Amino acid sequence: MPRLYIGTIALAFAAAACSPTFNWREVRVEPARLKAMLPCKPDHADREVPMAGRSVKLEVVGCDTGGATFALMSADIGDAAQAGAALAQWKRANLANMRSTGSSETAFAPGGASPLRESLQVVAGGTRADGSPVESRAAYFAQGSRVFQAVIFTNRLQPEFSEPFFGGLRFE
Repeated sequence: MPRLYIGTIALAFAAAACSPTFNWREVRVEPARLKAMLPCKPDHADREVPMAGRSVKLEVVGCDTGGATFALMSADIGDAAQAGAALAQWKRANLANMRSTGSSETAFAPGGASPLRESLQVVAGGTRADGSPVESRAAYFAQGSRVFQAVIFTNRLQPEFSEPFFGGLRFE
């Protein structure tokens, strides 16, 4: 009888590990040759935004699953010397948009990224437009004149979905 009980528990854990909520897949962010892992089938969009003193095309690859939004964004600002300033501006805008109540920063640079002091990973809490709480983990980095933001927005950050997302970022 104990053997059957242990087997049932093991089967339950195995089924939970194969959750269809997080169906991880490798995606490529072009033309930057950035590879990333997303937990759901991504949508693609782009739009013009002001960045680094000019209008640039912001390209977005992202999806929603398990109560979280995962997004990879990039823009070519046309001047690698402005990448650090653009990353700092992007970080400030993101924190202001989520009405950040506090954040922590650590250095972050996936292999192949430009070595910039503004290449950071930021964990923050704040509120959505409707007043509900939100947590985010965002990474800001660059390769030449192309700047990137990888971000998760959710009610509660969890290592089981944030670690594969950020750990999967790399340039070819």
